[in-house]
Amino acid sequence: MPPRQRWPEAQIRGWLRDKQFHPRYLAFFDRDPERIIPVGDTLLAPADGLVTSADCRDGTRYIVIALSFWDMHVQRSPVAGRVMAVERLGASYTDGEGREFTFLREKNCPVQTRTVLDSVIGPVAVRQITSLAARRIETWVAPGADVERGQRIGRIRLGSTVVLEVPASLPCRVRCGARVRAGESPLVAMREEGN
Repeated sequence: MPPRQRWPEAQIRGWLRDKQFHPRYLAFFDRDPERIIPVGDTLLAPADGLVTSADCRDGTRYIVIALSFWDMHVQRSPVAGRVMAVERLGASYTDGEGREFTFLREKNCPVQTRTVLDSVIGPVAVRQITSLAARRIETWVAPGADVERGQRIGRIRLGSTVVLEVPASLPCRVRCGARVRAGESPLVAMREEGN
C-alpha cells in the first residue's frame, strides 16, 4: 500500500467474516519492536498512539490513547507492580458504565480487558478496548504476577483504544494531541506536586 493509506474497510470486514486475514496484514499488526525503558519516577504510556483525552472523574484520571493501523499494537505496563485482576468485559458492559464514558460510546459494542495493578501509588489499570467485530485481545499476565515498568502485558490484534487509569491527584505530563510510545513516553508523575 502507499504510505499512510488506510487499509480498505470492506476487505477487512471480509477477512473478519471468513476468519482469513492476509498474512502481511497480520504480520504488520503483530510487530513488536524492543523499547528502551527510561529511568525516572513516571508512569509510562501503555500503548503507542495519539492521546485524545485525559479527563478526571471521581478521583481517577482516564488517559485515552487512540491507535491507528500504523501504530504498534503491543501494550506495556506503565508501572511496576502486582497484577490484582484481569477483567474481561463483553458487549453488555455498555449497558452501565459504557454510556458514561466517551471512549466506550465511540465503540460499536466494545469488548475490553481491564488489567488492574497494585503499585507504589495504589491501583492503576490498563484497559484494552476493541469492537465486538474485532474482539481479539490478548493478555499475557495473570492475577498474582509481578510486572516490571515497561514490561509487555498484552496486545490488541485489531483494536484501536487503550486507556490508562491513574489517581487524579498525580500530575499529568502529557497533553491531548501528543503521540506516545508504549514503554517509553512518560504520562504521569508518580508524586503529587510539592512531594
